[in-house]
Amino acid sequence: MQKQNGFTLIELVVVIIILGILAVTAAPKFINLQSDARASALQGVKGAIQGANGLVFAKAALAGDERASVITGTDVNIGTEAAPINVKTLYGYLLATGTDFNTAIDASFAPVATPGNADWVYTATVGTANTPGTMVISQVGAPNDSKTCQLTYTEATATTTPTYVIVDTGC
Repeated sequence: MQKQNGFTLIELVVVIIILGILAVTAAPKFINLQSDARASALQGVKGAIQGANGLVFAKAALAGDERASVITGTDVNIGTEAAPINVKTLYGYLLATGTDFNTAIDASFAPVATPGNADWVYTATVGTANTPGTMVISQVGAPNDSKTCQLTYTEATATTTPTYVIVDTGC
């Protein structure tokens, strides 16, 4: 007589049950990947803005413009003398405008009303003598109805550096 090799029905059922339990416990971790990616992208753009602001401030300090408090901003050349690239600064840091962000940062920012092919959309408020300007940035396609997936950039003042506030509870 030949001996048959293989799995019994009970062994197969036990393996299927174990795989089902593993799938139920592991699936929620993978379902939320898009939200995690959006939150990480916000952290990335925050880092890019902070890095650009550090370099812009250094150039402003070299030019002696780190204390300039003109509300419309002071032009600082972040390029070379042969190929100047000017951005407006307030106390040596970037103004909260899409134009200056697009010039200083390797990302594309556009107003919410006309996103075009931009990666990031923003709503900006112009600063006054008493109130710094702000720029609320969110990723194109991110849920922003409840304002829970965004970065708020607030311009520098005479006594503070720019602030960066991330809200990522609803990404």
